[in-house]
Amino acid sequence: MADKNRSELTRRAFIQHTTTAALAATALGAAGRARAQAPSANARIRVGVIGCGGRGNGHLSVLKELAERDKSVEIVALCDVYRPRLQRAAEKFGGKTYMDHRELLADPNVDLVSIATPDHHHGYQAIDAVRAGKDVYCEKPVTHWRQFDLTKQLAEEVQKSGRVFQLGTQGMSDRAWHQMKKLVQEGLIGQPIHAECGFFRVGDWGERGMSVDDPNAQPGPDLNWEAFLGDSPKRDFDVSRFFRWRMYEDYAGGPVTDLFPHSMTPVLSILGVKWPSMVVATGGKYRYEEREVPDTFNMLMDYPEKITVAVLGTQANDFQATGQRGSGQKIPVIRGWDGSLTIQNDEIVFYPIAEKKENKGKTEQRFKIEEGENMLHHYRNLLENVRNRTQTTWSPADLAYYTQTACIMGMKSLREGRTIKFDFEKQQLI
Repeated sequence: MADKNRSELTRRAFIQHTTTAALAATALGAAGRARAQAPSANARIRVGVIGCGGRGNGHLSVLKELAERDKSVEIVALCDVYRPRLQRAAEKFGGKTYMDHRELLADPNVDLVSIATPDHHHGYQAIDAVRAGKDVYCEKPVTHWRQFDLTKQLAEEVQKSGRVFQLGTQGMSDRAWHQMKKLVQEGLIGQPIHAECGFFRVGDWGERGMSVDDPNAQPGPDLNWEAFLGDSPKRDFDVSRFFRWRMYEDYAGGPVTDLFPHSMTPVLSILGVKWPSMVVATGGKYRYEEREVPDTFNMLMDYPEKITVAVLGTQANDFQATGQRGSGQKIPVIRGWDGSLTIQNDEIVFYPIAEKKENKGKTEQRFKIEEGENMLHHYRNLLENVRNRTQTTWSPADLAYYTQTACIMGMKSLREGRTIKFDFEKQQLI
């Protein structure tokens, strides 16, 4: 009955938000469409940041560096539902302040928005943004694990709007993934058949370790608890839920949605797959009992292209059997009929299959990685697309949709203890 009530609450909240957003879009749409032209080559792109917590400050630091280096951007607006946090960010980075993201979106001085709020707000705020004529940088995961319909809608809204979208999987700036994708497309490994990736680290400092700004904080004019709750179940104010929201299933999902998008996004891009036909997951809270979300998560995804992707992870041990690349991220292995690709230190390595009759004369090969991960470059890729009005960002909305669908299926599989399947014709979970 609890799940039924949660589903009904989510449905009502979704309908209410959609209606509100539609009315806001009517008021904002004309102004947004008027600004749809590409900025001039020398014009600064004016950015508004929604969410001024840890990730929001990370975004702001990158934007400030870009503003100082080449004056390509200007921070013009900030938004947060907690005023002390909002004011601290304004004092450090500048910009007009708002406590309601819709008011920021109505600001005609904002060209691009950066979304760094809790997971369950990402999809709604991104939809509001593209409807208001803004381009979007959105933190991962693109939506919350219970918001599959919203995930699908966001991908459709971005495509329909023509706005530029970049997901905050900044690891896609690593040229290794683009080089590996090209090698797979060229047929080096033959028909892809299997891939593995994951995320291993020690400690849940990203959840229990989140900073509690004020243990005595209370809802009021400086803390909008209702806005924080959004479409999540209605609960009395809790200071831990507000400041350490990644610990709770209402607002986050643990490794599968917080960490796995970093590992899965490049692998799914390399393979060129979309939605999995089925997903099964195992795991749970094996070490950190205080939190609600799992600390250990493992899942298998079967794709209609006859490819299986295995994603593994725990927050209890960070040992890597091969060269480390990225904090905690498991080095991916892409296997095909003719050989496998992986990474060792700063090289992509191709290993042909051992049987001489089957390896088609292929020998071990090594390819120097052109450039490593750089969040500054990830943002610059977005800005280049904004200026040119192109849709070639490294982590676009459709790829985010494919990745998050698999993550949502994994979370549902773990919670419900069964295999989750996908209906390709209707684009629905079974």
